[in-house]
Amino acid sequence: MIKTANIISHLFHPLLMATYGCLIVFFGLTDTIYFIFTPFKLKLVLTFTIFSFTFLLPVLNLLILYKLGYVSSLRIENRRERAFPLLMTSLCYFGLFYMIYDFNIWPAIKLFILGGGLCIFFAAIVTLWWQISTHMIGIGGLIGALLAICYFMQMPILLAICACVMLAGCIGFARLKLNAHTPTQVYVGFIFGCLLQFSLFFLAQSITFV
Repeated sequence: MIKTANIISHLFHPLLMATYGCLIVFFGLTDTIYFIFTPFKLKLVLTFTIFSFTFLLPVLNLLILYKLGYVSSLRIENRRERAFPLLMTSLCYFGLFYMIYDFNIWPAIKLFILGGGLCIFFAAIVTLWWQISTHMIGIGGLIGALLAICYFMQMPILLAICACVMLAGCIGFARLKLNAHTPTQVYVGFIFGCLLQFSLFFLAQSITFV
C-alpha cells in the first residue's frame, strides 16, 4: 500500500497539475470549444510551453537549490525549507502568465495559469507557519478551474470533474498513508486550491469571460 501511495504521489505531483489540466482541456474533452476550435499544433505548443514553465523550470531550480545546500532533500520534507522553492515556482507561473497575456488564446487558459501561480504563492506564505498539502492544492485548483469552466461557459464536462474528484480522494489517501500530512492539512489544501481558482474565474467573468 505504501508503494502505491508513493506512485500516486509522484504521478500526480502538484507541479504536473497545470500540464494535466491542459491535456484534459485540449485533448480529453472532445465536446468543448477548446478541443474543436484550437488547432492541434497550437495545443501541442501550449502544452509543452506550460510543461516547461510549470514543471521543468521549477525542477531545475530545485536541483540547483539542492546542490547549493539550500534544501536538504529534493522532497523538501522540512517545512521551513519549502517557502523559497515555492516562491520561485510561483514566479515561473507568473512569468508564463506575463508571456502569454497578449497571446490570442482562450482567456480561461491564462486564468488557470494565473490561479496556479497565486495558489503556490499563498502556499509559500502559509508554509512559513503551517504545513499545507501542495498536492491537494494542485488537484483542488484543477477541479476549481474545471468547475468554473463548466458553470460559466455551460460546457458538458461533469464527467471529467467527477473523475478528478475521485482522483483527489486517491491523492488525499496517498498523502495520509505516507504520513506526509494530517487530515486537516489535506482538506484545507484541497478547499483552498478549489476556492481560489473558482473565485478567480468568478471575478474575471464579472468583467468579461470568453
